[in-house]
Amino acid sequence: MDLFPAIDIRQGKVVRLAQGESARVTVYAQDPATVAEQFATDGARWIHLVDLDRAFGSGDNARVVRRVVEGLGQRVRVQLGGGFRSLSLIDEGISLGAARVVVGTAAAREPAIVAEAVARLGAGRIAVGLDARDGKVAVRGWTETTDERVETLAARVIAAGATTLICTDISRDGMLSGPDIEGCAALQRLGAAVIVSGGVASLDDLQRARAAGLAGAIVGRAIYEGRFTLRDALVAA
Repeated sequence: MDLFPAIDIRQGKVVRLAQGESARVTVYAQDPATVAEQFATDGARWIHLVDLDRAFGSGDNARVVRRVVEGLGQRVRVQLGGGFRSLSLIDEGISLGAARVVVGTAAAREPAIVAEAVARLGAGRIAVGLDARDGKVAVRGWTETTDERVETLAARVIAAGATTLICTDISRDGMLSGPDIEGCAALQRLGAAVIVSGGVASLDDLQRARAAGLAGAIVGRAIYEGRFTLRDALVAA
């Protein structure tokens, strides 16, 4: 199972939000590149990088993202999310050096975009973010909730060619309450690799995700607050 330590960037700083709410923010570091370098030193093969300003429509951190990616070189692959709502923006994410771009809102709002992105870039360069609030799809930086069920969107994007899904239970994100492993395992049975995100609090959570056969897990706050080390998390995964 792949482990993705997370770096969420807001106004150039490393932060974590509680349940995706912009007002409930904790700043953990001033320089994302320094954090990314430490993750690389500790053995990360992937980093999950999110531009929160782009996700919320309040600007972007493209210069910071480029500096992070260039600093990592070929040592670590970057999975980049946050506001990639058009083909041109997806292309921009790839041009910044991301190995994979996460498409969330666009997948829900524009059914054709996943198929088009996969055709242009290949399925390996695209992940679809399935962000759930009470089982329904949330969009636009989690500020809006649609009427579509997460499993319905999952089936639709898999049919369009998506092979990697990132499943986030918003109520658990940043709360250290344990991830929704059962829900993610159910989505994985639809036919795509699923990465669980939101709520990882212990090494046991990672071991359970691995035992469930999930493709990966994203970890943020638990590492920043010292619940376990990245090195130990990599072993558990």
